Amino acid sequence: MIRSFVRISAIAAACTASGAALAGSYEFLAAPEIVLNRVYRLDKATGEVGACQYGLKEGTIGVTLCYPPGEGATPQASSDYALVASRHEHEGGVFRVDLRSGAMSICYVLNDAVVCTPPGK
Repeated sequence: MIRSFVRISAIAAACTASGAALAGSYEFLAAPEIVLNRVYRLDKATGEVGACQYGLKEGTIGVTLCYPPGEGATPQASSDYALVASRHEHEGGVFRVDLRSGAMSICYVLNDAVVCTPPGK
């Protein structure tokens, strides 16, 4: 009985550890602009950036408007990426930073997609 409990505990711990490894692959950050309800989504391993915001639609409670990755916001070289907001209250974009190389891009919504500038240091 104790052996079964130990075995079940080990399996549960392994499942939790693998779940933790899978969890946290995305980072979310609100745009710093104070009148914009947009949230950016980053795949921390690939650097891919998308965004969503609330939109009004008559006769409904509203809709979630999402912008797919466009030019420069598609997957980049595998690394460790993060999002950083400026403190500028009228800035609708965010910085995508490569924590390994120190390179940064500015990402924002243009027309119907998220775009990012070429990375620079």
